[in-house]
Amino acid sequence: METTASHTLGLGEESSIWFKLTPLLRGDPDNPMRILMHMMERYGPVLPVNMANQRVVLVSEPEYFKHVLVTKVDNYVKYFDGLRPIFGKSMITNDGALWQKIRMPQQPAFHPDMFAEYIPYFLKAIEAKMAIWSDLAKSGETVEMVEQTWTLAADMICKALFDRDMPFNPHVVFKCVKTYTDVMNHREIRLRKQAGEIFEMTDEDTAKAMKVWASVPPAVISADPREERERTLLKMIEAAVDDPAVPEFDRQQAVDELKQYLWAGTETTALTLAWALYETSRRPEAVERIRQEGEAVYGNRAPTAADYSGLAYTRAVIQETMRIYPPIWGIIRVATEADEIGGVKINPGDRVTLFAYGAHHNPKFWEKPEEFVPERWMAGNAKKHVKYSYIPFGAGKRACIGGAMSQVENTLALSILLRRFRPEYAGDGPPRLNATVTLTPKGGLKFRIRELS
Repeated sequence: METTASHTLGLGEESSIWFKLTPLLRGDPDNPMRILMHMMERYGPVLPVNMANQRVVLVSEPEYFKHVLVTKVDNYVKYFDGLRPIFGKSMITNDGALWQKIRMPQQPAFHPDMFAEYIPYFLKAIEAKMAIWSDLAKSGETVEMVEQTWTLAADMICKALFDRDMPFNPHVVFKCVKTYTDVMNHREIRLRKQAGEIFEMTDEDTAKAMKVWASVPPAVISADPREERERTLLKMIEAAVDDPAVPEFDRQQAVDELKQYLWAGTETTALTLAWALYETSRRPEAVERIRQEGEAVYGNRAPTAADYSGLAYTRAVIQETMRIYPPIWGIIRVATEADEIGGVKINPGDRVTLFAYGAHHNPKFWEKPEEFVPERWMAGNAKKHVKYSYIPFGAGKRACIGGAMSQVENTLALSILLRRFRPEYAGDGPPRLNATVTLTPKGGLKFRIRELS
């Protein structure tokens, strides 16, 4: 039965840059990023590509990242067409003065001083995940690791930022979000419609997915608080709604703000942790080093904020994972004025794609860029890196608001989980990459969980 197509507009439509970039990614089924890297190597670090009625400019070098994200930041606005059904009118889809007014009331929740308050709730979520993993270890069943880390990240967000236990089934929500954000799902829908093919519309699944997703933020808001904490992000958002000085921050704005944290805040954290578990599963020496570091820093007690700085190697593993597998592989901006980047004229309306993956893997900026080397982030080595050659959370004033917190979540989770478990990669071969809005493992990451005695 055919349902409204509004849920499928954007990501898979011809006008969407997410769809237009897909032809450029064909030709390497294992890693489509390599196609773009070869193009940039051959034609230069600023490459304009005309696609029907739209001009896309691919940019791959740090100095030009700085130009777009910092130097002329106000001339390049955010591009999130196709994602409004997920994020609504939240901060992540806004720009300019309105973006600033929406972000300001939420900024205190992400000050590093707040992390000490959040860590006990991160730990409760990790403990809950370990109980599940203990059962999985006994059953021996294969699990999808991105789903495991996504549900963990969602639980950490709910407990720490919202003072709530998850009032939804995170496994169901995970599948719903993936149904919508896989660009190729929408492409298939569009092509079958164009061919006039009669079939049971698969976008019905997308509509159902979006209906489930829309129910999540209101469920969180209306759920009973865990502890009636006063210093939470949710309290800050509710205060903004009640503040007559910020009339734009209405009830719908509050709902939409929760959407960005429950999707973007979980997606990027979950992908990084899943890829880190894949990389460490291939390196027993790294796992042992992480285990010994945790034992030396916090031993048999629960880690605290003061222990985070001591987990230098574990933190370096997370940083190196984000270099190899940047969750946001391309940061897209729309030029609002004429400009020039690297000798290439930029026209108003051009979609400027900052190819983060390309910079992260460029031998000009990284020694042995394809090798997983956490040590490059330790003992002062990080200071040697070319500025803006590493942008997993963007840069400048619009950098991800929760980037630092995500690193704390993942460092603690990796340290604690690997002291008790040995997740073993169970795929048939090295995972292939799937480049949609985020950089995901094609077909997932299959694992078996082994619990240490």
